Amino acid sequence: MKKKTKFWLSAVGLSLASLLPQQAAAQAMPACPEKNVMYWQAFPPGGESDLSARHQQMVLKKRCAAIDTIIQYKAGAGGGLMWAQMNNLPGDGLNVVGINLPHIVFQPIEGEVQYKTADITPVFWFHYTPDVLVVPESSPIKNFAEFIAAAKQSPGKMNLGGSGLNSANHAAHERLNAAFGIKSTYVPYKGTGDMSLAVVGAQIDGAVTYTPFAIANRGKVRALAVAMERRHPLLPNVPTFRELGVDWIDGAYRGVGVPRSTSPEARKRLSDMWMALNNDPEMKELAAKSGFELVNIGTDQMDAFMKERIALYIEGAKRLGLGKK
Repeated sequence: MKKKTKFWLSAVGLSLASLLPQQAAAQAMPACPEKNVMYWQAFPPGGESDLSARHQQMVLKKRCAAIDTIIQYKAGAGGGLMWAQMNNLPGDGLNVVGINLPHIVFQPIEGEVQYKTADITPVFWFHYTPDVLVVPESSPIKNFAEFIAAAKQSPGKMNLGGSGLNSANHAAHERLNAAFGIKSTYVPYKGTGDMSLAVVGAQIDGAVTYTPFAIANRGKVRALAVAMERRHPLLPNVPTFRELGVDWIDGAYRGVGVPRSTSPEARKRLSDMWMALNNDPEMKELAAKSGFELVNIGTDQMDAFMKERIALYIEGAKRLGLGKK
C-alpha cells in the first residue's frame, strides 16, 4: 500500500504524549483502606482487564498488607451488565469497578444497554492498550499483505474475533474493513479470555485485539499490524498501520469507577491510591512485560479528559453508524 490514507477515526487515537499528563514520580501510598476492597470486573477472567486487576491486587497487598483486594466477576453484554448495575453497589469507597473506553460511550449510543455514559463515575484511568491484528500461528497467512489478499479473495468469509459488541475491538474491526477496502465478519466474545481459546485453537481466522494479547501469546498467534506511532518494543517485527499506509493510532483505556453515591473525598482517596499503584516500580515492570502503556488520569484531570474523549468517540460512533437502527 503505497498511498498514505488518513482514516476517519484517527482523531480518537491522538498521540499519548500530546494527550495525557506525564507520568508522575514514584510516590508514597496514601492511607491504606480500613477494610478489604471489592474490585468488580465487567469481563470474564483471563483478559487484559483481569490481568491488570491482578497486577494491582499484588502491588496493593505489598503496600497495604492488612487488607485484601477481592476481585469479583460479573460479565455480560460486553461489560454492559456490570456497568448497568454499578450504582447499586455501596458507595463506601471500598467498592470499585473496572471500566473501559470507548465501550462506556459506544454502548449507550447503540442503545442495547441499561445505562448511560453519564451514569459512570470514573476516578482513575490507569493504562492504554493499542489495537493489534493477529492470526493463529497455524494460519497460512504470514503477513499483512497476505491477510488483505485473502480477505479480498473471499469477501465476508474471514471471521475475526473481538471483545464485545460496540467496544474498541468492534470499532477497530470496522475501521480495518473500511480503511483497506475489505469485508470481514466480526465475532464478539464476552472478553479477551474467552476469545483467546478460539484464536489460539484456530476456530476463527484471527482477531482484532490488543497488544497484551499478542505479547502473552507469542508462539501461538502471529501479529500482523499494530496501531501505534512506532513499533512495539516487544513486537519489533510487526509493522504499524502507519507503515502500511493508514494513519491509525488507537486502542482502549482501562480504569476504575465507583458508584455514584461515593463521596468526593472517597473518590479522591481512591484516585490517589491508584496513582500510587501505577507509579510503583513493580507495577511499571509488570506493565512493561505485559505490553500495557501506563497513563495517569486522576480526579483532578477527569472532567477535561472525559469531555474530550466523549466528543471524539461520539464522532467516531457517527462514522460507525451506531444508534441508526
